[in-house]
Amino acid sequence: MKPEDYSNPMRDQALTLPSLMRDMYADIEPKARVVMTTPEIFNIQQVILTGCGDSWAAVVAAKMMLEKLTGFRCEAVKTIDLARYYPSKRLGGAPGNPLVIGVSNSGKVARMAEAMERATKYGAFTLAVTGNEDSPLAQASKRVLKLDIPKFASAPGTRSYMVSVLALYLLVVRIGEVRGKYTMDEAKAMRKEVLRQADLLEKMLPEMDLQALRIADAWKGFPCFDTVGSGFDEPTVFYGMAKVYEAIGKFSTTVNTEEWLHLNFFMRDRENIGTTLVVNSHNAAQSRAREVMGYMKQLGRPMIVISDKGRDFWGVDCEYVLVPGSEYEFAMPLTHFVPFSLIFGYIMNMIGEKSGRGVEGPWSFSKGAACVRESEKVIL
Repeated sequence: MKPEDYSNPMRDQALTLPSLMRDMYADIEPKARVVMTTPEIFNIQQVILTGCGDSWAAVVAAKMMLEKLTGFRCEAVKTIDLARYYPSKRLGGAPGNPLVIGVSNSGKVARMAEAMERATKYGAFTLAVTGNEDSPLAQASKRVLKLDIPKFASAPGTRSYMVSVLALYLLVVRIGEVRGKYTMDEAKAMRKEVLRQADLLEKMLPEMDLQALRIADAWKGFPCFDTVGSGFDEPTVFYGMAKVYEAIGKFSTTVNTEEWLHLNFFMRDRENIGTTLVVNSHNAAQSRAREVMGYMKQLGRPMIVISDKGRDFWGVDCEYVLVPGSEYEFAMPLTHFVPFSLIFGYIMNMIGEKSGRGVEGPWSFSKGAACVRESEKVIL
């Protein structure tokens, strides 16, 4: 098998990520410095982040990063919860608080605009991270961090997801720098890590691509998939679950490392569940991850581990898909999702599936994302 024989838009997008990361760093980094003024950053007491789909995974990564680097009280709130259920008295009160960050590349999702309009109404300082500054999301927000992602062949979000994570990464670094949580030199080192991640990914992609093709060939007939991780690996496993749905339309679950041993391991037909554990070498739950690896093997699950370290570090004899390492755990979500794009892109090609079921037949209501863009807005 040769990768080029099974080329597909998800794979093609993944292979462009190193150069895209460099280009988008150059574009977004100066924007992240000025999108909020110094007084506005000093006003922050609490942060709420929201997003849907892939953007939800990016939001979870940013929440943990904000907490780690700034010490702010921070919540990741599902968009419909923020729009319809979140207590209005907690959306204002102090000047410029809370900071509410809404993430959507298109900016056209009705629920996103609804949530941000409601937050603005009650006094929150709202910031949209979007590729469309004329979108309903942008219009509902006080500030916009614009993502100018070059157009590319359409596929379940790969380039757009990486850029969303990158933008939030750079925004958080800037907020912590202004608030004096670390020195300017430390902030500079965190920013330089973006370019190092691009270089490492570029070197690792050829081998990763070949390994993904082989895994896809072995897993293409499986009816369901299980993605497992915790901490800074949790957004990556959510992204992996999303690609199963979008690319190949099969069953998938995602769960944190502890809950897997309370729930998911009970599933029958264990030999036909493609199982992925994502765990970086800084993960505070690495001892639990080792135990889970052992139990997965004992069950006879077909499994891979996505990590920046291999068998010598983890001590469990299974297959590892190596991804870039970093001294900063919060940088891991920038690249650790890439094997999922490659594997499920290949499976989509191998089984003749269409992305999003081709928005045909019973799925035609999703054409042009109408089911999420044309929903009635209600501002409570």
